[in-house]
Amino acid sequence: MCSLPNDPAAPAPPRRRTHSMAPVLAYIDAHLAEPLSLQGLAALTGLSVWRFATVFRERVGIAPHRYVDLQRVRHAQALLRQGATLAGAASEAGFCDQSHLSRRFKRVCGMTPGQYQSRQSSPCAINP
Repeated sequence: MCSLPNDPAAPAPPRRRTHSMAPVLAYIDAHLAEPLSLQGLAALTGLSVWRFATVFRERVGIAPHRYVDLQRVRHAQALLRQGATLAGAASEAGFCDQSHLSRRFKRVCGMTPGQYQSRQSSPCAINP
């Protein structure tokens, strides 16, 4: 006799574990100025590095490294709007130096941080 799907004696299908990325996103936002390794972020979820990267991409829509870069550029933008120096914004946003910030900023925004500061009234759109 075969089991029907509605048969209460039938074994339940295996449930897929869902891993929330909310704690990881909050951790990233709170620790932007620190080095953020993929291994460390994966450890927050209990997943392997490769599985974490896949699940993160599925849930957030972009790779973890790209997300961290975007968040750091957004943070640097906010600091520059508040009048921070380029070197200060770079350090506080987690970039190695202002050259690193400038390269990432230009790649994301299509303009240098100096150009951004001069156009503060029209912020660049950051699209993942």
